[in-house]
Amino acid sequence: MRTLIRDVMIITLDEEERILHRAEIAIEGKTILAVGQAPPGFTPDEIVEGGELVALPAFFNVHTHAAMTLERGWAEDLPFERWLNEKIWVAESALEEEDVYWGAALACCEMLRAGIAGFADHYFWMDQVARAVEESGMKALLAWCHFGIGTEHELGHKTLEETVAFVERWKGAAGGRIRTTMGPHSLFMDPPDVLRRFVEEAHRTTVGAHFHLSETHEQVESSIACYGVTPVAHAASLGLLDLPEPTIVAHCNAVTEDDLALLAEKGTWVAHTPKTYQKLAMEMPPVAQMLEHGVNLALGTDGPASNSDLNMLEVMRITGLVQKDVQKTAEAMPRTLLLRLATQAPATAMGFGQSGVLAASHPADLILLDTSAAHWIPRHDPVAGIVYTAHPGDVAYVWVDGRLLYRRGEYLTLDVERIRWEAERRAFRMAGTPMRQVRAYRG
Repeated sequence: MRTLIRDVMIITLDEEERILHRAEIAIEGKTILAVGQAPPGFTPDEIVEGGELVALPAFFNVHTHAAMTLERGWAEDLPFERWLNEKIWVAESALEEEDVYWGAALACCEMLRAGIAGFADHYFWMDQVARAVEESGMKALLAWCHFGIGTEHELGHKTLEETVAFVERWKGAAGGRIRTTMGPHSLFMDPPDVLRRFVEEAHRTTVGAHFHLSETHEQVESSIACYGVTPVAHAASLGLLDLPEPTIVAHCNAVTEDDLALLAEKGTWVAHTPKTYQKLAMEMPPVAQMLEHGVNLALGTDGPASNSDLNMLEVMRITGLVQKDVQKTAEAMPRTLLLRLATQAPATAMGFGQSGVLAASHPADLILLDTSAAHWIPRHDPVAGIVYTAHPGDVAYVWVDGRLLYRRGEYLTLDVERIRWEAERRAFRMAGTPMRQVRAYRG
């Protein structure tokens, strides 16, 4: 398939940070063939007229729990511990395997509508998430969450061995669009012997890991009391930060200077999901210090049960506004940096390092935003418009690996009406089923 996008403004996000006007993008197969002007003799199968559209790299969401769309609005106005213990881990006792497929498919619809090409997911019954990703045409890094405190506390009573089998089964699937990684829940839930097993299996299968880390000061105090070190240092001592592929940790709200130096040294990726911290009244991570130490930072939404939606435009906006306020300088978090933290950075963390740039020979993972609505006018600065003005409703086209997945309200790979119906039906069934607490969070 050959596609020509013409007469379009292009935000390349290349090293020169070029913005091209009335330019062209030529796509051949999965790859961008040319940016600026199509090669002589290029004969497209489809032509997209740019007009008032702006092209940019598609967004990648570095940390979420996609199927938690079913719990959207279910656990509101609660602090973190009660949110987990009284609502989330109770509701999940009624979750069924097929529910995960429909919840994840709903998330794929929502993310495509918001210009997201790929996501790093951390949840249960991950074969069902992989199925939704494969059908949608999106990209994903998938981790099967495991608590390691007894099969009676695991959804579906799955063993560590079964979660590892998932990693091997789906690694590199869907033509390379699906990547897999180890998924311990966290250092405050998984015992050290289980975490060591994850490290061993990660080396055997040559993958990384994705888990929650150092979310509260209570977790830091508990780690020091139990192991004599902070959660970050404990993760390093277990080998979780020295795996064959990148480690992604969410959220590092409570970290020391030594922790930041260690995360930077190990090349660990920290997933920053600010809307969750705001909704659950959690401490905001020290973003400025992370960047000063050279920590790899990438933006994510977190799950819809805590974030409420899957909107990377909003995450960029919140990150910029909060940091300008926290740091007391309007120069904090320049708009191009925010755009890179939502595109190149998460794509790299997830193992799709060639994405996030519009340039020849790079994957054709890109979106077109319609800038004709009143909230865009006047268009002095297109990057500022994307970061601080745009809404998911402005997303007009989404390509992943050169395949058009979404076009002006039309989903080309997913039956959105069927998915909406199934997801809501299953969410209401889950909420109406007698529930029990399957595990407890104690800091």
